[in-house]
Amino acid sequence: MRRIKSLNPIFKFRISKRQVDLKVGEFQIQSLETGRFKLDGGAMFGSVPKKLWERAIPADADNRIDMAARIVLLQDLKSGRHLLMDTGNGHKWPEKLLKIYAIDYSEFTLEKSLAQVGLKETDITDVVLTHLHFDHAGGATKINDAGQIVPSFPNATYYVQKDNYEWATKPNSRESASYLPENFEPLVAAGILEICDGVDEFSKKLNWPGFEVFISYGHTIGLQAPIVRIGNETFFYPADMIPTSHHVPIPWVMGYDIHVIKLLEEKEQLLQRAATENWTLIYEHDPKIKASKVRKTEKHYEAFEPASEI
Repeated sequence: MRRIKSLNPIFKFRISKRQVDLKVGEFQIQSLETGRFKLDGGAMFGSVPKKLWERAIPADADNRIDMAARIVLLQDLKSGRHLLMDTGNGHKWPEKLLKIYAIDYSEFTLEKSLAQVGLKETDITDVVLTHLHFDHAGGATKINDAGQIVPSFPNATYYVQKDNYEWATKPNSRESASYLPENFEPLVAAGILEICDGVDEFSKKLNWPGFEVFISYGHTIGLQAPIVRIGNETFFYPADMIPTSHHVPIPWVMGYDIHVIKLLEEKEQLLQRAATENWTLIYEHDPKIKASKVRKTEKHYEAFEPASEI
């Protein structure tokens, strides 16, 4: 394989045509795009100098960088269960915030992506919300024809960690703009939000073979990051623990993270497992790289072998 120059000076990708086993038996996994948006580049890379992070993802005139809102669809084709991990930003935004976040649905929407794989909103049976920040749970609800905010997936059971739910209902001043009640209160009112107290209770309630979560307290309180085993492949969806492939090196964290030292410890623990066990990481916000493997280097961990599809 020919080595190519990376946008990120910390690691280099290799050109790869590696195919991931997306379907094993009756189980299938794939990523879906729900739209694009922008966030401040400095906030996305925290203490990393702009001279470095802008080589990875260039900023616009307002210092914003392109962001994907990439979710994951997991299917049990035998039982007919269709599970989503996160839901994107949703469509409840006022015009002012649409402009601030440059939310763009011109190419991708959740509904359009579901339709491309032969599904409708009513087909979804389970929704695992990694956490309740707007860019992860915004699509969990929608405005209906009567102007009411209702669950987007009326036949689904939604799952969130108790710690994150309680944190979201009484947000601190730093996160109050990210935890919006309209994204989760209608789920409670409809009786379809399962509030899980820990890993074991989540596994018992979801009851999906090979599916577990790692509960993180670094980016926010009670983020549940899915780890899914299908055949010989393990997929890790770290959400905002590792939002893009450029955040794989342990020191590359966000200004949004509330407990940075804790997050560094969590990343070290998970990346060690991911490198040793050959996991595929699926990146929720990377505008170009959907997924990759990771490996240990002399100083850090790095992303390599981007998946050709997922």
